[in-house]
Amino acid sequence: MCKYIVSGGNKIEGKLNIRGAKNSILPIMAATILNENKSIIHNVPNISDVYIMIKILESIGCKVDYEPDTLIIDSSNINSGEIDEEYVRQMRSSIIIMGAMIGRLNYTKISYPGGCAIGSRPIDLHLKALKKLGIKIEEKNGYIKCFKDNLKSATINLEFPSVGATENAILAAIKAKGITKIYNAAREPEIED
Repeated sequence: MCKYIVSGGNKIEGKLNIRGAKNSILPIMAATILNENKSIIHNVPNISDVYIMIKILESIGCKVDYEPDTLIIDSSNINSGEIDEEYVRQMRSSIIIMGAMIGRLNYTKISYPGGCAIGSRPIDLHLKALKKLGIKIEEKNGYIKCFKDNLKSATINLEFPSVGATENAILAAIKAKGITKIYNAAREPEIED
């Protein structure tokens, strides 16, 4: 058994630099798709998932510069709605790009995500939320195709407060006319970021 002994009564002082969080940076990077210009993001963590998301963004036509701690993403020339399967299979959270892509384009195609081995985490909540926003979804041969036939605001009642489904719904709803309400939304800090 591990044992910690804390001797209190001493003044705590000093400086600490807090790195950016993976759970925040990836949806922020996905959100840059909705900006048809340059986005500058500071305090970016140097982690493999950031590099995978950079490859995803570049594969659809974004220009990305990654300097120490800073990302500059120019999404003005997005030229593809199809996300490269190679990268999607490497990172489960790549699924959050669907909401932003359908918000920006009329069509997107993405394979089912891969990534970490936390266990089975289906994406049905993501798809149900997007359907509520009027997005037509086809699942076929390991791919998800989304069509922005009638993007509209909606009231979405999530069966479970899924972080990814909440993020996808928010990203897609940004371009919908009207007010979208999401009930039972996730309340993790990265949702507010």
